[in-house]
Amino acid sequence: MLVYIFPGQGAQKEGMGKELFDQISEFSAIEEDINQLLGYSVRDFCLNATGDDFNNTKYVQPCLYLVNALHYYDLINKGQRPNVVAGHSLGEYNALLAAGAFDLITGLKLVRRRGQLMSQIRNGTMAAVIGLEPDAIGDVVKAHGLQNIDFANYNSPMQTVISGNSGEIETAKTLLVEAGAKMCVPLRVSGAFHSRYMKEISHGFSRYLDNFSFNQLEIPVISNVTARPYPNVDHDHAIKSLLVRQMSEPVQWNMSIQLLLTEGATNFIEIGGANILTPLVRQIKSCVAA
Repeated sequence: MLVYIFPGQGAQKEGMGKELFDQISEFSAIEEDINQLLGYSVRDFCLNATGDDFNNTKYVQPCLYLVNALHYYDLINKGQRPNVVAGHSLGEYNALLAAGAFDLITGLKLVRRRGQLMSQIRNGTMAAVIGLEPDAIGDVVKAHGLQNIDFANYNSPMQTVISGNSGEIETAKTLLVEAGAKMCVPLRVSGAFHSRYMKEISHGFSRYLDNFSFNQLEIPVISNVTARPYPNVDHDHAIKSLLVRQMSEPVQWNMSIQLLLTEGATNFIEIGGANILTPLVRQIKSCVAA
């Protein structure tokens, strides 16, 4: 079973997509429409943006979605089609694109609005905790009364991302290392994503999604929220509901990969030119095999 996995925000890098902009007809045929929708040249941004702009959620999310799509089209144009797809946070939109839920422009509209809303979140941050299990992280957070921290991403058995108030995250980083974590790495994000602090803007995103209708999925997509395939029954409502919930609920990546392994997945290909999800899959595989 071949699985394509798509990374989310944090996978961006300067010059991304440069080798594909002129090669992928699915992009070049509508590049002017894309730039008009965004209000800037996506090619110019990917090739020339630096510093704060390149970490700005409002810009990075649509550009990363498009670059992921370029790499996906490059593979399927060579005849390499997946059996199942999954994406991490923003990457789930690429997974849904690959499964036929919507076309490239429709997905870009969704991601653009998502990025605009998420960029409004302030006074929060995220950190990846390496080498400490989720239960142990929860014990530290609870013991020190850090009430404004949520679990955001369950990435692997030994990598968990916490999200919340910036001051409490900073305090937690020190406490978690003292409790045995190998390290706590701050993430390049502008807010406390996948946490309770996203609830209000998720309602606004829900209203935006009401303007769209989605297609039946052609191949299974594993949901970040449930770590199960998107349901085929009432698929339009299911897609909208899960995309809204994804904004304020944790990404169940560890459980998603474990499910795929038990279902017979043998080959995982990370799409987009990054190397973020592949090490996580390797960690999960080793824990399952142990």
